[in-house]
Amino acid sequence: MTYLTALCDDETAELKKTEEILCAYEQKHGGVDFVIERFENADELLYRIEEGNYAPDLIFMDIFMPGETGEQVSHGITAAKKLRHMGSRAKLVFLTTSREFALEAFDVEASQYLLKPVTKERLFGVLDRFLENAEEERRRYLLLKLEGRIAKISVNDIVYCEAQGKTQKLYLSDGGECLQRMTMTELYELLSPYREFVRIGAAFIVNLEYIDSLNSRDLHLSGGRKIYIPRGAYKGLRERYFNYYCK
Repeated sequence: MTYLTALCDDETAELKKTEEILCAYEQKHGGVDFVIERFENADELLYRIEEGNYAPDLIFMDIFMPGETGEQVSHGITAAKKLRHMGSRAKLVFLTTSREFALEAFDVEASQYLLKPVTKERLFGVLDRFLENAEEERRRYLLLKLEGRIAKISVNDIVYCEAQGKTQKLYLSDGGECLQRMTMTELYELLSPYREFVRIGAAFIVNLEYIDSLNSRDLHLSGGRKIYIPRGAYKGLRERYFNYYCK
């Protein structure tokens, strides 16, 4: 499999070292191909992604890099926040000389926080986990017949589903909507293997990842959507919600 890989570091030697380790991993694991692009500052990387024609699967980024003034700042964290705001789902690995920003790295959903100098063994372990997760992500798709065509929908993009008779309306994270002709029970059978989905009454299936808040009357989803909770359903929903995030 081919993976677009961005290396972002203001030190040429570090870029070269990381690339050499990635090439060594490719040689050891046949069928893995990292298509590597180098960036010597975070602004270059952000610009490439913002143009809309570059969506890396994997990003290795230094934390201390020059900002717009040229001074050394924790620009990697700032760039990561912008990446997530732009909707990037790339696996992000920070390579740094300091433990100082480990908690902030967690806030931007970094997959790993490695202290320099990074060893080949440590980076190989990160790549092993990345490939395992990538394989799992590939299995997280539904093939649905929409308007006479077969479409591949990522379960991660489904915010919630609403029953409209024998047709189900899927609301997606990008604001899109699609109709699927099947019963709510049939749709829930497709989604039930993914633990983030919960059925609420007879009319809704909700992705727990997108719930911002809930109470005994209603739940609020990302993007401002609101769903009223049927009487008697709140206790079970609350338990599912807390169990999901605690585990």
